[in-house]
Amino acid sequence: MLAKLASYTLIGIEAEPVEVEVDVSASGVPKTVLVGLAEAAVRESTHRVERALVNSGYRRPSDRIVINLAPADLKKDAGGFDLPIALGLLLGSGQVALERAADFAVIGELALTGETRPIKGALSIALKARAEGRRALLLPSSNAAEAAVVQGLDVYPVGSLAEAVGLLSGMLDAEPTAIDLDVVFRRLAHYEEDFSDVKGQDAAKRALLVAASGCHNLLMIGPPGTGKTLLARRLPTIMPPLSPAESLETTRIYSAMGLLGAQPLLGVRPFRSPHHSVSDAGLVGGGSTPQPGEISLAHKGILFLDELPEFNRKTLEVLRQPLEEGRVTISRALRSVTFPAEFVLVAAMNPCPCGYRGDPRKACNCSPPQVERYLGKISGPLLDRIDLHIHVPAVPFTQLAEAPPGPTSSTILEEVLRARARQLDRFDGGPPGVNGRMTPRQVRKHCVLKPESSALLKGAMEELGLSARAHDKVLRVARTLADLEGTADIEPHQVAEAVGYRSLDRSVWS
Repeated sequence: MLAKLASYTLIGIEAEPVEVEVDVSASGVPKTVLVGLAEAAVRESTHRVERALVNSGYRRPSDRIVINLAPADLKKDAGGFDLPIALGLLLGSGQVALERAADFAVIGELALTGETRPIKGALSIALKARAEGRRALLLPSSNAAEAAVVQGLDVYPVGSLAEAVGLLSGMLDAEPTAIDLDVVFRRLAHYEEDFSDVKGQDAAKRALLVAASGCHNLLMIGPPGTGKTLLARRLPTIMPPLSPAESLETTRIYSAMGLLGAQPLLGVRPFRSPHHSVSDAGLVGGGSTPQPGEISLAHKGILFLDELPEFNRKTLEVLRQPLEEGRVTISRALRSVTFPAEFVLVAAMNPCPCGYRGDPRKACNCSPPQVERYLGKISGPLLDRIDLHIHVPAVPFTQLAEAPPGPTSSTILEEVLRARARQLDRFDGGPPGVNGRMTPRQVRKHCVLKPESSALLKGAMEELGLSARAHDKVLRVARTLADLEGTADIEPHQVAEAVGYRSLDRSVWS
């Protein structure tokens, strides 16, 4: 007897439909054959399923069994086919009648006891099921809340194979999992950090305000212990709250990697801080079966690279294209996979190997060649793609001990939201939505300078030797400064401040 069930597999972070066909034939030598370009995790499922059937009180068919995962040319590499295969075996061998099976898509891994185990990518699977017009999705209980955030799809959780049989046969009454998205967002949209924790560093705070307002990349340079990491970790708190659409985009990346934990959604912007020993594949994604890297996990949030020169130069260079395009494409022999990677890059570094060059508190013992080699680990093209370069000096004791608390994150956020509102009006709510991602054509349209501002920029270009890309970066930052001040035109002092954020082109790299 032939049984068919609908299921899904993950390709990157996208779910692809798979039809699970199970044919149980009484004639022939008893044998189980699994076909359909199955990888090791799927091939092993036949052994798990057999023991799960027996330990759940069912009979293991002793007939010839052929299991086909269609389409045949799509690679399947996950344990999520255990549950549909087990149900197909029970249905094909005539042990149960699953009248409701045609209405459901089924996904889930089984333990040897017959209990269900969580799968990766439940959110992407639920989104795909809804897009295909599926009415209901059956999946492990631990994934139910994650999948239930997709409105318009009934999500039924099951804790065991027996429970799945009861639900699909109509013998078990169950209600679909319901999630109130407003309640979830209110519970999760909370940061532990706050800008009021930072003493001093007014210039750095100003730069972070600009970065948050226009989604500009930022490089902080200063001696150890001056608060670079402290500042970076507070940048998400002054960025606009995640919208439901942004949250779904970001959450499904974490879902595909199995990093969601108990929470059904991400309520705050992600902050990723990979170690400098990270590999190319760990940073941008890759592997024989392409997986997202740190830059995709930072989608709609912050990618913080501390001790920037300590990263492998080749690894840093792979950031150049994602910084420009907001996505990364991993190509393999059979197919290419594209992951979203729209993030704000925040980098921090010391001015020299010992860290104390220019610090009045301690003497620097680094020779000029050592400093040159250290700084030379960062290429000019990568530096060009960073909008704001700022010095973060040591904070005097008086500011640490006596300075009153600075403005809170909520106070700074109000300024950011006003600037973002002006940008949304400018771009009519469409792409790019923020100044930091304007195309060259949009820069020419929205960043027209007055003669005095143009003359100031021309002088800076000649003195600093800025590239054409850096020229556009200055205009984008100047446009954000004008939005913060609420001026329609870009004023000369705003150009001067934007140029000031390129000072590292001259003072450090020349």
